[in-house]
Amino acid sequence: MAYLIVKSAVKEALNDHNVSADFYDALDEEVADLLDDAAKRAEANDRKTVQPRDL
Repeated sequence: MAYLIVKSAVKEALNDHNVSADFYDALDEEVADLLDDAAKRAEANDRKTVQPRDL
């Protein structure tokens, strides 16, 4: 499975906390959902370019 997130960057961002192995899978799913929603919003507005406002 290819991740959308960078595990080392997540671990570094949460450096004061332990990160469970399954956290990365859950976070990756959330990011994938966020990207899908943003793409749908852009398409609904007749755009191929996803913009910050689509988040």
